[in-house]
Amino acid sequence: MIRPLDLTDDAVLDELFTVQRLGYAVEAEIIGFDRIPGLLESREDLAGTHHEFLGYYDDEGLAGAIAFVRDESELDICRMFVHPRAFRRGIASMLLDALEPAKRTIVSTGSTNEPALALYRKHGFVEVGTREVAPGVSITNLARE
Repeated sequence: MIRPLDLTDDAVLDELFTVQRLGYAVEAEIIGFDRIPGLLESREDLAGTHHEFLGYYDDEGLAGAIAFVRDESELDICRMFVHPRAFRRGIASMLLDALEPAKRTIVSTGSTNEPALALYRKHGFVEVGTREVAPGVSITNLARE
């Protein structure tokens, strides 16, 4: 089940913080870079974000989440992660599908994160650029009109 996450609820925040760290740890391993912002932020940093969050729950609890900000014309997916125990179950696709359509949706991921790039391409995103975030580490920006 997908539902909005209330980060003022300590139990929700704790679960979100844990799943974020677990999910981003896998991405860090894939791209060979452990300075992903979601791995560096504290629980308090996460609580203070102004992103909207949707979470996917299964029988074991929070299995994945997506965070975004929206304005009149654009939806910016700020983060998305899935608990490793729930990989390969289509949760990321369900989270993407749960977002209300926007004129333009943007997202970024590690340029060597092939599973994420394939997911976004499958959902109609195209690569619009890359930027280096550390020596030898780049981020690919994607957009969907």
